[in-house]
Amino acid sequence: MAEHLLVRAVLCKELGPPSGLVVEELPEPTPGNGEVLLEVRAAGVNFPDVLIVQGKYQFKPDLPFSPGIEVAGVVKAVGSGVSRVAVGDRVMTAMLWGAFAELAVVDASRIIPLPDGIDFPVAASLITAYGTSLYALRERAQLKAGETLAVLGASGGVGLAAVQLGKKIGARVIACASTDEKL
Repeated sequence: MAEHLLVRAVLCKELGPPSGLVVEELPEPTPGNGEVLLEVRAAGVNFPDVLIVQGKYQFKPDLPFSPGIEVAGVVKAVGSGVSRVAVGDRVMTAMLWGAFAELAVVDASRIIPLPDGIDFPVAASLITAYGTSLYALRERAQLKAGETLAVLGASGGVGLAAVQLGKKIGARVIACASTDEKL
């Protein structure tokens, strides 16, 4: 008889505040065609995660589900048809949910190789904050070099990313926060 391995996962079993989340053991998932099984080493915690568990986000997974959008880890297994990553690769990705578990199944097309020198916790905090800021600055604001950018809430993840990206674009950046300590 085959042994069924169990993995721990944070689960949302009913919509509500994050305090209602529970940790439970689930059967180890198996990657399907075009998927990767990722051994989670770090997962980012973002405001959308809080909204998702309350049922207030733009998509609503069926209950129960494991929240978590950003994840970094090591490829543990690959499903059929996967050739761009291999077992043992260090990677990061963003998913709709599922990152708050010891193992996560991810579409292989969403995997980003993790460059040497970037550790797992840093990688697991990049995609949402920097993606949100980059989209806002490039697509919405169409920020150009030489322009002035005021970043409200510059001490948070998205705000810090906006400050750094604004400087990289060549803007004059003014960082604003609610307290001197945050500045």
